[in-house]
Parts: sequence; C-alpha cells; structure tokens
Amino acid sequence: MEEKDIKNTSAPESASSENKPKPIRKLKRVSHESAAPVQQAPVQPQQQMPKKGKYEADTPSPLTAEQYHGTHEAAPKLVYKNRKKTQENVQPAPQRVYPSHVKNPDPVESDEIIVSNLNDEGSIKDALIKIVSVIASIFIIGAMCLNMPMFVDKNTKKNVSAVYLVKHWQPIAKEGQLDKTEVMNISGDTADNWDDGLDLPQLVEGQYTVLLLGFDEDEFNSDVMWIMQFDIGHGELNILQVPRDCCLPDFTSSPTGKINSCYSMGDSSIIPIQRVVNAMQQNFGIPIDAYVTTACFDIVDIIDLIGGIPIHLDNEIIYEADKIIPAGDITLTGEQSEWFIRFRTEWLEGDIGRMMNQRRFMAAAMNKLMSVVNDEGRLKLYSYLKQIYDRELVYTDLSLDEMSKIANFASTLTMDNVRVNMVPGEGAIYYAPDGNEYDVFSVHKQATIDMLNEYYRPYQSDMTSSDTAIVELITDYSYTGYDDTGSTFDELEKATEPERDPAKKPWWKE
Repeated sequence: MEEKDIKNTSAPESASSENKPKPIRKLKRVSHESAAPVQQAPVQPQQQMPKKGKYEADTPSPLTAEQYHGTHEAAPKLVYKNRKKTQENVQPAPQRVYPSHVKNPDPVESDEIIVSNLNDEGSIKDALIKIVSVIASIFIIGAMCLNMPMFVDKNTKKNVSAVYLVKHWQPIAKEGQLDKTEVMNISGDTADNWDDGLDLPQLVEGQYTVLLLGFDEDEFNSDVMWIMQFDIGHGELNILQVPRDCCLPDFTSSPTGKINSCYSMGDSSIIPIQRVVNAMQQNFGIPIDAYVTTACFDIVDIIDLIGGIPIHLDNEIIYEADKIIPAGDITLTGEQSEWFIRFRTEWLEGDIGRMMNQRRFMAAAMNKLMSVVNDEGRLKLYSYLKQIYDRELVYTDLSLDEMSKIANFASTLTMDNVRVNMVPGEGAIYYAPDGNEYDVFSVHKQATIDMLNEYYRPYQSDMTSSDTAIVELITDYSYTGYDDTGSTFDELEKATEPERDPAKKPWWKE
C-alpha cells in the first residue's frame, strides 16, 4: 500500500515536466539588504556541491580549507556555524587601533587604516626625535658660547662671558660709573684669601657700601646723604647720616661750603656723583662700592608700590595747611611719607631734628620690608625691587642681580643688627670768602674718627688724624650732644618724635 502511494505521487511530477507553463509576470531583482530571507529547499546529502558564491551555506560544509575556492574570502578566515572554532582553522584577529577621527571604519579597509596609522606614528616619532636632537645641540652650543670669556668688561678690564655681562648690566646707571682705581684711606688688615661669600665687586672684602642720595624738587642739592655699609662678615648694617649742612669747603665751589652742594658745584672735571663719592671717602675713610640716587617725588611712588609704611605718631604733623598727617597708629602713604621725612618747621633742632625723625622712618621702613619677607617671602621683595628698577624710580650702578644679593643679605638682619650714627659736630657760623656768614654744621674731627674706627672700618686699620680731610671750624666745642647719637632700629622703633619749638608753631594751629 505504501509503495502504491509513492508511485501515484510521483506521476504528476513527470507530467508537469513535459508541459512547462509560461511565467505570468516578470520577477524583479531585489537587493539583499531589503529583501526578505528566502527559504531554500533542503538539499539531499548526495546532491550537496561545493559553495562558490559570496555567501556561505547555513549548514556546515564538509570541505576542507584546501578544497575551498571562494572568490572573496581567504581560506584561513572560514567561519563555521554551530561548531566550535579550533586553532587550526581560525587565525587570531589582529588588535585594531583606530585613529580618533575614525568612528566606524569599514571592515574591508580597517587593515589599511591600521597600517597607515602605525606608519604615521612611526614617522612622527622619528621627526620629533630629530627635532629634539637639533634643539638640544643648538642649546648646548649656545650655552658654551654664552659662557666663554669673549668680551672685555669696561669696569674691570677683564675678559668675561656674555652671561656675566647680562647679569652685571647697569641700564639705570644714569649718574655714570664710579672710578674705583684710586680710592684713598683703604688699608686692609684682613687675610687675602678670606671670602665673605658675597659675590660682588667689593673694594674691601667683608663689607659692601652703598651711598644713598636724596635730592630736592630741583634735583640740585642732595639734602639726604646716607652711607649704608653692609658688614657681611658680622651680619650687620651700619648707616652713617651725613648732615646736609656739613661744612667741607674744599669739596664745593658754593660760598656756603655745605656738602649738599658738592653734587652740583663740586670739581667740574669729574662727574657729579663722583664728586660726592670722593668727598665721602676722603673725609670719612669709607670706600664706596656703589650709589643709589632718588628724588623726593620718586619716594612717593616707591612707598605706594610697597603698600605704605606703618608707623606710630605721637602728634599730628602739619607739613602745610592742607597737608596734615594725623596722630596715632597709621600707615603712611607715599605722599605722607614725603611730608614726614622733609618736615622740619617745628623741630627745636631744625635740620638735626629732621634727621632724627628720618631715623624713625628708616626703622619703620625696615620693619615693613621684614614683614614682607616673613609674610610673603623673599620673591615678593625681589619683585618690588624689580618694579623699582624697571620704572627707574632710582638711578644706580647696581645691577638687578647685585640688588637682589644685597636684599637677600638685608632680609636676614634683625632690628638689633641695624645701627644708625650721625657725623659728630655742632652748629657754627661760617665766614665765607664772599664776605657773608652762613649757618653750618662744624664736624668734630676726633669724635668722628673714633666713631668711624668703631663701626665703619671693621676690616681695615684704624684711621688717624692725618688720614682724613676734615676741617674743623670750631676747636673749642660748646656742645657735644651730637658726638654719640648711635641707636639701633629696635631702639628707634620705640623712640618718640624730636622736641618741638613752641615758638615755631604755625599760626593756623593757634
């Protein structure tokens, strides 16, 4: 019965093959992306043929990799469904590294992208190595050239390097260069091989001395004259105040004979700053290494730059009717600082009283700079110096490097290590060659020599009367109160103002 059914079912197939029907419509070609999957008729095992098309059969092929001849894929990349891959028929895929600008690289082109990327990275790396090598070579050659002694320093007459010249450049030495070849009154008794550690062009090892001059509005007379000697060996700073009315007639053509006129009316054969330096060295036996000059209007900008000077005033100061500094704990502005250091109207001792008040200002300014170092660091102090230097608020033959070294030493000082002295003497009448009489300050010679030997010649032999050009107008002294005016900054910080003269009280204060 089963055999008969099989035969009956096979008969229509032979009949349909003889009468082939015509297609009722044309078939349209459909793309593989949009077409629905077509179910293929199952293929009998004995009719299975090797697949040669682009796509693989759903059922695993019994062919080996050597027998496969597909047109698009290589034999090692055969993929088997429903069968575990083995090391023999599947090669490990290379790790792909795509550039950042490629989001979805085409699978066919990805290998080319990897190779191109690796080649680009290699070439960039090689180029960078070459560039760095060239730059390093240029830097080394440049450093060698900059440190070679190929130039002559006009001051020392020695061969120096370009680096040395830059470090010792003096762009604001508008007063000129000091002549240090013939400095009088230098008689050292220190060992030649001793080094104080301060890398500066010192005339005397162990000390470095700066002359500070402050000019009036006309920049004609130097009304402020301080000799600031940094004693490196002992870690001290000694400041000598020279009264502007000191009568030294051999160093000025002014009929008054006052030393404050030496800058403008001194020896015409030398530059003005050298006139003052020579007068200081020959009268007081202190070798001057450098100078700093400023004017009263520059002081205003300098004080404002550092944020003012805190100070205590016992009483108000009326510089002029509309220029008043109140009493109490205040911070002096730049303008108020100028009034403070120039004020002398009411002091009983006149210009000497002003000098005493200037000491208090110096101590307050020193305290301010020390607070800057303690609170903000030395770099902040150096930045102030650089701004003063760049804005040319002072003229100096110090380079910025030398100013930084001095400031670094000064920042290590305490208020007890800074001492101020004034040239001993008294008021006198000078009978000038022009027939006039002038009120001046007559120097006490021996008291001055004793003070200089004690504080200002620590590494030299003592001065004698024959070592100084001081001329005394009075030998029979009537007042010796100024023979010993030394005080430390610590003492000045607690000092009161100078004595006032009630008779000099201005009328608007009545």
